[in-house]
Amino acid sequence: MPQGLNKKILCFVDEYGTAGFGDLYLGAVFVMAFEAGRVDKCLSDLLEPSANEIHATNLADSYLQSLMQRFWTAAPPGRLVMINRKLGVQSGHPPVLYAQALIETVKIGLKRFRNDVLDRATIGNVEVITDANHHNGDPAFSEEIARARQRDGVFRAVNQVVQLDSAASRLLQLADAVAHSRKWIVGAEMNAAGLRQRFGIGSCGWLERPTVISAFAKLSTYASLNP
Repeated sequence: MPQGLNKKILCFVDEYGTAGFGDLYLGAVFVMAFEAGRVDKCLSDLLEPSANEIHATNLADSYLQSLMQRFWTAAPPGRLVMINRKLGVQSGHPPVLYAQALIETVKIGLKRFRNDVLDRATIGNVEVITDANHHNGDPAFSEEIARARQRDGVFRAVNQVVQLDSAASRLLQLADAVAHSRKWIVGAEMNAAGLRQRFGIGSCGWLERPTVISAFAKLSTYASLNP
């Protein structure tokens, strides 16, 4: 019997860097819509009560790493996927480059979410939320997204891509931190395995085989440490 449509999935995407001007790092957070409030609260509860919008670039690495490690410990196991992705310097129209980067990042994350969180063969009913910027507000960005929604593999599961000011969403701020965390690998502070183990963040590159991690890994890590 065919599987019915899954409940709504939210994907939050933010970036570190600028498309078309040096390296670009995207961070993405995938969660069921009905559980987004719970995940939001996990992060908000770790911040000062007076904290407004947080920007990863404005935080000391030591504080951000502590925050992300505590968040990963508090996050509901098996219900969350976080990935970051490095994109090297590319030539082309920046809004199109940004759209292509977003499309490929979302496809990688949705495959993992489908397998590890939904545990099913199909996925649909996805809304992608990006931090509003001059690239994703460009008509060329929208045209590239529309083409991908019609014919680009698992991205056809996406119903819409919307822009939102990150000040209005803790989960966009989380995606910003996930994107920013890639610099810890670039700066050789830790490797991809360390990023996965400490923060639950999977990392992949423009031409690399994607390595993504879901919250199920938390259970595996706990089991290995507590035989």
